[in-house]
This record gives sequence, C-alpha cells and structure tokens, in this order.
Amino acid sequence: MEISGLPLHPLVVHAAVVFAPLAALNALLYAAVPRWRWLLRWPLVVLTLVAVGSALVAAASGESLLESREGLESLPGVEEHEEAGEQLRTMMLGFGVVALLGGWRLGRSAPLAGRSEATADGVVGLILRVLMALASLGVLYAVFQAGHTGAKAVWG
Repeated sequence: MEISGLPLHPLVVHAAVVFAPLAALNALLYAAVPRWRWLLRWPLVVLTLVAVGSALVAAASGESLLESREGLESLPGVEEHEEAGEQLRTMMLGFGVVALLGGWRLGRSAPLAGRSEATADGVVGLILRVLMALASLGVLYAVFQAGHTGAKAVWG
C-alpha cells in the first residue's frame, strides 16, 4: 500500500501513535472520575473508534510493507517491531471492546437529571472500571513498545 510512491505504513502509524494514547488516557479518566463521565463519553467513543481503526490500518500496512520489500524482514529489529505491532493490534481490539462497553454501561444519566448513577454502578461497573484502567495501561505500554522498536529498526 502506497500513497504517491511512499509506503502507507510510516504515514499512518503516526495516527495510531497519537490517537491510541489519547483514547487510553480518556478511558482512564472516564473510569476514575465518575463526575466527568457525561463529558467524556462521546470523546471516549470517537477516540476509541479512531484509535482502533488507525492501529488496524497501521498493522495491515506494516504487513503489506514487509511483503512488498524483499529482505526487509531480515534487517535488525524488524521482527521485534513486527511482534510489538501485533501485540498493539491485539491490545487495541481488547481495549476497544472494553472502552465501548464502559462508555455504554457506566454513568448513563446526565448530571442535569438530578440523580447520578455514576457512583452506583455496582459490581459490573467496578469490573468495567478496572478492566478499562488495565486495558488503558496496556495500550500505553504497547504503543510505547511498538514505537520504540520501530524507531530502533529504522534509526538503529
């Protein structure tokens, strides 16, 4: 996959590097601060969808780049980066499910309604908040690893 002769992977990977941490940080705040959920819900949904989509496109374009350039996989660090990218793709899919489920289930009432369900989520809410926090931390780590190994593979 190319755009104007440039491989798509180095172009689209920057979207994943930007949107995945933004989505993860938004999810951490959404899980940790019940008062802000009404404000963070739609940014959580949009950022999660964009982050997951960009991670999937980055992984697919990376695989396409490996297939199109012979000998690329034998360069130092490329295999490590490929594994980190696969880990990020898997982490983003899990994060996407948990974040969207949390956005749908947690804190469904608006603050102007006079009562808030945000603090009365029960056991399911607690589990979702913990899963959102863990998935967010996993995404932050996976983005760092994929970016670091990619930079090492390219720049040494």
